[in-house]
Amino acid sequence: MTNITQTLSSLFEEMMGGEENRSDVSVAKLMTALKKPNNDTFDFGTLVKLVDGWRTKLNLSKTDCDYCDGFRDVVLAYNGIHGYVSLIICLFGSLANALNVAVLTRRDLAAAPINRLLKWLAVADIFVMMEYVPFAVYKYMILPGQREMPYRWAAYLLFHMHFAQVFHTASICLTLSLAIWRYIAIKYSDRSHVLCTERRCSTAILSSFFIPPVLCIPTYLVFDVHTAIVWEQNRPIVLYHVDSDDEGHLYQINFWVHAVVIKLLPCCILTLISLWLIKEVYSANEHQKKIRVYNACPINDKAQKRKCKGDKRTNRTTKMLVAVLLLFLVTELPQGILGLMSGLLGRCFFKRCYNLFGEIMDALALMNGAINFVLYCCMSRQFRLTFRHLLWRAKIQRWPPPQPSHSDGLHTAKTSVP
Repeated sequence: MTNITQTLSSLFEEMMGGEENRSDVSVAKLMTALKKPNNDTFDFGTLVKLVDGWRTKLNLSKTDCDYCDGFRDVVLAYNGIHGYVSLIICLFGSLANALNVAVLTRRDLAAAPINRLLKWLAVADIFVMMEYVPFAVYKYMILPGQREMPYRWAAYLLFHMHFAQVFHTASICLTLSLAIWRYIAIKYSDRSHVLCTERRCSTAILSSFFIPPVLCIPTYLVFDVHTAIVWEQNRPIVLYHVDSDDEGHLYQINFWVHAVVIKLLPCCILTLISLWLIKEVYSANEHQKKIRVYNACPINDKAQKRKCKGDKRTNRTTKMLVAVLLLFLVTELPQGILGLMSGLLGRCFFKRCYNLFGEIMDALALMNGAINFVLYCCMSRQFRLTFRHLLWRAKIQRWPPPQPSHSDGLHTAKTSVP
């Protein structure tokens, strides 16, 4: 009872402080007046109504908190169906990424460093989507029908926030590693066998999973389980929710780290690398056109034909990775911008806009992880062939094995996805 009294009293004092000419009002006298007749308990219903009245009278609810009002109706309309949309995306994405892992671990694909990065990217996305399923089911299908927000739900919500952020950040680190790896492999192709080694690939993968928990430390310290009191059925009810502790320096640092270090900085790096890769793809296409014009690849020259096929395969790999990077930019850049503005404009913008667009940002992030399988199938011939072989393995095993070619032992072990 004392905690409830202190909470409501602090809230009332905060709002009374919004107007200088009200300094003569005694909060102690007010609390005494709110005591029920012949009883030492407080009339919480009257106090809550009084607080709401002062909030309206002092116009505190409107102060600097009119951000994103023009989008609110449209976004809220989507938020009403987000639970069902996210479940569909998560179920499809979990299955698709499981197939990615199954295909990319085949013998003829598993040895290539690019494919190892893609495999662990799929693993990180699986963890994010599988954990999102119980969150979506409870929040959008079970919780709306309840009259209370229990502590166990708030505790799980806090776990969900940290778990999803850590593994999604790992996905971002893997995507960044993927782009840098491809850039080095093409820019320094003559030294790629020295720079792009198996050991460095393993280091990049391990770093992508160990760095995110460190980057997310400010989030662990800022957000916690809080209580809110509402008056319902003639009694005060305590509702548990997850919120930030304060608006101090740690609160600002958290949004700067999340927006700049985790979101915007990778987006800027990926933008530069993607533009460079697009330039390389364009140059390769122009080179292939010149080769066709001057017939530099005669049919009877096996060495030249093999080189042309290798160049086309490299070109397809680059195109596929550019598609993956551009999809990442489309889904992650808006989150980084909203996070940056939350750090600049403070808690009010976070409450009015960042929380408002939370469901849409979740849907974009889930879509980014779910659609990679479609990109691989559309842009990689070898991925399609391996997936087809995996899907119909029982039937293929009945067929006579193909005759091995002289080049099988030289190239299949180090082939990337396309």
